[in-house]
Amino acid sequence: MRDFVAKRFAAAGPSVMASAAAEKNNYPDMIDLSIGDTDFTTDERIIRAAMADAKAGHTHYTDPQGDPELIGAIRQFYAAEYHMALEKEQVFVTASSCFGMALALLTLLDPGDEVILFSPYFSPYKEQVELAGGTAVEVPTFEADGFGIDPARLEAAITPRTKALILNNPCNPTGAAYDMDTYRAIAAAAKMHDLVVLADEIYTDYMYETGFLPLRALPGMAKRTVTLNSFSKNYLMTGWRIGHIIAEPPIVAAMKRVNENLVYSAPSVSQRAALHALRLRSEIGDQYTAAYKERVFYAAQRINAMPAFSVRPPQGTFYLFMNIQKTGMDSIAFCQRLVREAHVAMVPGVAFGAAGEGYVRIACTTGLDRLKEAFDRIEALAF
Repeated sequence: MRDFVAKRFAAAGPSVMASAAAEKNNYPDMIDLSIGDTDFTTDERIIRAAMADAKAGHTHYTDPQGDPELIGAIRQFYAAEYHMALEKEQVFVTASSCFGMALALLTLLDPGDEVILFSPYFSPYKEQVELAGGTAVEVPTFEADGFGIDPARLEAAITPRTKALILNNPCNPTGAAYDMDTYRAIAAAAKMHDLVVLADEIYTDYMYETGFLPLRALPGMAKRTVTLNSFSKNYLMTGWRIGHIIAEPPIVAAMKRVNENLVYSAPSVSQRAALHALRLRSEIGDQYTAAYKERVFYAAQRINAMPAFSVRPPQGTFYLFMNIQKTGMDSIAFCQRLVREAHVAMVPGVAFGAAGEGYVRIACTTGLDRLKEAFDRIEALAF
């Protein structure tokens, strides 16, 4: 019988992230620092308000572009937070920001178009580019430079086929937070080479050194920026799978056509939950971001106290990108040993691109007591 799987998937094996997770369930005392799922449950007020809306009849398809009330609330948010006036035609509600990235790439890319990824990068980006018919081009960043983006390396990677680049600020997995000099360099390159920037801005509440400004706020960038945002991290709503995109009306209109053939509209109840999250944002954010900041700085202190490991001071997100090079192990072997001998799960750095080898990603999504236990176990191993 013929192999019915599409040829482009014929050689595909399990992802590095999936392989890293394969053994976790073998150990009942596992401390999981691998997955970026917040351990806090969504605020009770959001849940109750969404339940009330569901009981009131918000269980149907919404407008494919998004619930008009939610679109209005998103516009109000950008006006209040960033003094940015958005038209309703510039806002599109998505069934998660991860799906939103795939949707944006499907909308923007023609076969063979190149998309620049700053490596280490959020692992789905590469396959999302390829699924959309594009070619991913990795531009490495290095710990010695704070995992910052080097304008010369970016310029060298741009070709006549380059159409887009993806910028994640602050960055998953490295935790780097980019300054205005980096933003200006990205903007200059985008304008010089007529590129579109997909700005993944889902960790904006987790900036530890500077405030956050959307890339599209820079002069001349609104028309060439597709902004992706999410309720998963800032509002602790990972399971609701709800996000949004800000883009120019022709792009939004095209995304709407693509989206109607994939999912039609984002989940109605999740959209109502997102609406209530925005209304409650001044009351719910600080307590959670403060908890994650405490965890990430505690974990960094523990890491830098161990001779075999090191990590840069946290700048953003709730991730740490731990340097394991002194162990002499590659990142997959290191994570396998950690699971088997310490019952602690992390993600191999190579899952985030070639520049991630020699590192592992730690998600500080568990309480301080569990983090202490995890690092006590690691400290007991001989490296």
